[in-house]
Amino acid sequence: MKRKLLTLAAAAACAFGGAAQAQISDNTVKIGVLNDMSGLYSDITGPGSLLAARMAVEDYVKATGSRLRIEVVGADHQNKPDVGSNIARQWFDTDKVDMIADVPTSSVGLAVAQIAREKGKLHVNSGSATSDLSGKACNANTIHWAYDTWMLANGTGKAIVRNGGNTWFFLTADYAFGHALARDTEAVVTKTAAAWSARSAHPSPPKTSRLSCCKPKPPKPRSLVWPTPAVTPPTRSSKPPNLASPAVARTWPVCWCSCPMCTLWA
Repeated sequence: MKRKLLTLAAAAACAFGGAAQAQISDNTVKIGVLNDMSGLYSDITGPGSLLAARMAVEDYVKATGSRLRIEVVGADHQNKPDVGSNIARQWFDTDKVDMIADVPTSSVGLAVAQIAREKGKLHVNSGSATSDLSGKACNANTIHWAYDTWMLANGTGKAIVRNGGNTWFFLTADYAFGHALARDTEAVVTKTAAAWSARSAHPSPPKTSRLSCCKPKPPKPRSLVWPTPAVTPPTRSSKPPNLASPAVARTWPVCWCSCPMCTLWA
């Protein structure tokens, strides 16, 4: 899904560049795919996203017959805001990059959004999930092209509460995405009359490790501990559980992907 979204974003940027060709200083639309090329997010963005963007450009040129020169470059932000910021500034100031795309890791996405605003450049973010990109950090130069923590909180959070999950313990990733998800979910569940018990943060793991956590004590009747061992999770290669089942709906975690949150139980 991530790669399809990035493909659409790249194609949209190409179309925009074609319409504004006279405004491109060197007659070349240059797109920078900035993401995690070697760490824990490299499997869901990384080199695959860079390849998807280049394929989107090829499809656009073939379909339209455009003679506009379009170049796609990539870089590894290492999930570090300072590294991502330095790359973004060099791309905009020196390398004549017109647009930065992808940018997973919310802390890096927020930093790049601010630089895009300062430089008057385009930032299409399909990797970061923090709702702050379209909230308090929103600006006219950034397009948040994917899911966000508000959506996760209001979709899954409300559904779990309505199915009886009235006590929450949140084990969250200790960076911008995790804290935004915990904040947005807390706002939803407390508004829906659920009790918010506690919150605990953990650092993001290296790519080669798998997180593990102690199993919580069995919850009291009509309470929810998340993540919970009440249902034995399948392997990633198997099919997702039947969320229509009331027993599963009350106990199954929000994610079904390979993000750090899922590695807690996968």
